[in-house]
Amino acid sequence: MDPNFLIVGGVAALLGAVVQSSVGLGVGLVATPVITMLFPSLMPGTILVVAAVLPLATLAQEARHVELRGIGWAFGGRVAGTPLGVWLVAAVPARALGVVIGFFVLAALAATAWTREVPRNRRTLTAAGLIAGTTGTASGIGGPPIALLYQRESGPRVRATLALFFVAGTLISLAALAAFGRLSGEQVTAGLTLVPFVLAGFFVAGPLRRYLDAGRLRIALLIVVGASAVTLIVRNLM
Repeated sequence: MDPNFLIVGGVAALLGAVVQSSVGLGVGLVATPVITMLFPSLMPGTILVVAAVLPLATLAQEARHVELRGIGWAFGGRVAGTPLGVWLVAAVPARALGVVIGFFVLAALAATAWTREVPRNRRTLTAAGLIAGTTGTASGIGGPPIALLYQRESGPRVRATLALFFVAGTLISLAALAAFGRLSGEQVTAGLTLVPFVLAGFFVAGPLRRYLDAGRLRIALLIVVGASAVTLIVRNLM
């Protein structure tokens, strides 16, 4: 493995893990742009491997807070959206795809940020899961649609529910990419080499988790979602 990847990718994964371990999502936001720009051949598999491992640490600590009923509907949507994500990887120019996803996330953020209560039912959960399956498989960033639906929940509920969704969803995305010849062994190996950095970020994030859980999580979550969208747009317009 390229020593530069271990240094640059490791730092990006560690910082992303700190964000995700505190808010519920974010490792893709921080690490995806870095790896895409410097090591494009390692995407999207590297980030998907990381996204499958990091949530396991969250579940080990907060599994009792998972909302199983809601995430079941979202997971059904994720399964349906995954093949579309695989097709997009092969058929749509990466730049165009990133811009479209970014603007879509910003539109959803604007529509929900000022709403007193975001409707969370089987239709909205399934739709969010469908979008997450598509964007997560295609770009490694699939958390925002689900996060927006849970933005007013407690920190442990948000993190645990998203963690279960990420574990199951990313495993499906990895399997689908592998089945269609879009996942290389090099991508999987690169993702596994980042696991120690990710776990270090999880443990470092402990004090930040406690700080955000004191009524500050929603604002932090909306900032991360907005930043993920802007990052996708800017990255693909440059």
